[in-house]
Amino acid sequence: MHVATLVVSMFATNCYLVSCPETGEGIVIDPGAEGKRILHEIKKRGLKIVALVNTHGHIDHTGANGRLKEALRVPLYFPEKDLDCYLNPGFGLGVLFGKPVPPDVLLKEGDKISFGRVSLVVLETPGHTAGGISLYGSGAVFTGDALFAGSIGRTDLAGGSYELLMESITGKLMTLPPQTLVYPGHGPATTIEEEARSNPFLLAP
Repeated sequence: MHVATLVVSMFATNCYLVSCPETGEGIVIDPGAEGKRILHEIKKRGLKIVALVNTHGHIDHTGANGRLKEALRVPLYFPEKDLDCYLNPGFGLGVLFGKPVPPDVLLKEGDKISFGRVSLVVLETPGHTAGGISLYGSGAVFTGDALFAGSIGRTDLAGGSYELLMESITGKLMTLPPQTLVYPGHGPATTIEEEARSNPFLLAP
């Protein structure tokens, strides 16, 4: 599995181009903004994108959905339990970004997203939002805004819950193999082992 990271928008959101090196098929995870730039990178790398995937409904992770869907003509995969967050962004953001394009496939725990010879499994990891997900496979996990290098997602926005987020992190993410690469929604990549060792939110008091 090959992972290319594009940092987009004023929110410095990580948009991932994830592909199968054998077939060139791939997916776009969290196209938050700068659709033209993302499309340029896809073309430059010669990727055949088969799906767009959002880890949760916040606009900084979904803002370029419409631009990419129109250009690539591929389905949008979205976490079923986060639909309200996506379709009702609040803060007047709908005016700025336009009406969200409806998802084609709704994701739940255990679902698989396949491209080429690669498959990612859906892990429901709510807490940052009510229905956020992570995607796990090929020795890596894409955590959205659940887990970061040295930190965790904020829980003070609508649908957030600190208790639920910590349950998601400790019960789903930290049980993955220690060497698992963690690709978060913002900031640098890390590993499960490194977060277990040094993340202040996960260390016993």
